[in-house]
Amino acid sequence: MNRRRFFGALAAAPAIFSAPRRPNIILILADDLGYGDLGVYGSKSIRTPNLDRMAAEGVRFTNYYAPASVCTPTRAALMTGCYPMRAGLGYRVLFPYSTTGLHPDEVTVAEVLKEAGYATACVGKWHLGCQPKFLPTRQGFDSYYGIPYSNDMGKVDYKLIHYVSPPLPLMRDEKVVQSGPEQRDLTRLLTEEALRVIETNQNKPFFLYLAHHMPHVPIDASDKFKGRSPHGLYGDVVEELDWSTGAVLEALRKAKIEDNTLVLFTSDNGGVVWQGTGQRGYLSGSNGPLRGAKATTWEGGIRAPLIARWPGRIPAGRVSHEMATGMDMLPTFAHLCGGRVPTDRIIDGKNMWPLLAGEAGAKSQYEAFYIYNDLEELNAVRSGKWKLHLHPHPRFSDPGMKGPLLYDLEADPGERRDVAASHPDVVRRLMSYAERAREDLGDARLRKVGRNVRTVGHA
Repeated sequence: MNRRRFFGALAAAPAIFSAPRRPNIILILADDLGYGDLGVYGSKSIRTPNLDRMAAEGVRFTNYYAPASVCTPTRAALMTGCYPMRAGLGYRVLFPYSTTGLHPDEVTVAEVLKEAGYATACVGKWHLGCQPKFLPTRQGFDSYYGIPYSNDMGKVDYKLIHYVSPPLPLMRDEKVVQSGPEQRDLTRLLTEEALRVIETNQNKPFFLYLAHHMPHVPIDASDKFKGRSPHGLYGDVVEELDWSTGAVLEALRKAKIEDNTLVLFTSDNGGVVWQGTGQRGYLSGSNGPLRGAKATTWEGGIRAPLIARWPGRIPAGRVSHEMATGMDMLPTFAHLCGGRVPTDRIIDGKNMWPLLAGEAGAKSQYEAFYIYNDLEELNAVRSGKWKLHLHPHPRFSDPGMKGPLLYDLEADPGERRDVAASHPDVVRRLMSYAERAREDLGDARLRKVGRNVRTVGHA
């Protein structure tokens, strides 16, 4: 079934929720923020009082996974509720010259909520295709304000293809409104737009997707924050993101809609950490106790902060150790907002509302979670507390390290002690899950194409 027929059937279906006022949803996504970069996740030198308070008033997850270790694949999963491989965007990232993007027939979370009567706004980094047919306004968002790809892709000479990209295009809907905005202004500009969205839509249900460009390089902070953090420029940048989140929460309070708004804050992947240099990330990002970094399939590349707040609906001060992923956003938001999850295709995400709400006995619904690298190769499988590395990522591996490697993440979240020899039954079980993933989603290392993958969009 194509997208038009799906929404035709949806329009004819009765609404799930009859409540007069459904919750607003705000999803805030940082770019390359490390697991250990927030005070509530262990940072001792980056001050994040607003996010710390948000966690104290809501729930914080310790086993939340970004669906991939780099930008484009994670965002494809956030929008579709599917593994990036299934949505055709598991390979590397898109560039200003790319003629591919999220297929128009994919059903995005914005489309699900728009059809349920929501105003929908995308503010910030898109990175799912910069050709007109792939822009947010063609994928379910009523409005868009931001840069359609990464903030390091302006005026770049891609020598191999003889292409020089234009200055960064700051867009409103489908038109460029500013060429080459200053990096130091990006967080402020996106925050101001987010506040306008809240003010404009405060009397009706809305979905706001606020996707920051920071702390992806080239990092910079506004004059108000530069030089303030004891953690250097990186700290300045993260502290400005914290200010932005606080401004969003304050806008909800002033509009008297905070008790009817679910706000979530997370990152698209782990922070960047340079191995063996003594320098942690771009001027000192941190993945806390986790091994690895962005673009690896160690925990430091894919485990991310997740904080959620909804006064009166999410019990305050909770910490959840259950596994959840970015694929869960679509089914969860659909459940809460009276939308319908597509039934004509495989949706991999789960409704994580029981975990968010702290329902008694709530457990992760994942039998297994499949971890691909950005070459579309299956590198690892997680099931329960166990993680099996089929092929450990070469970065951050010990000399001579080869798979399969098994780690007990409850006892060893830093992935330091391989226990495969002590648990051959667990290795066999996770290997069977890996074979299931290869049949379903494929594995480029084995030149295997999955049976249930969909095609990428072409301009």
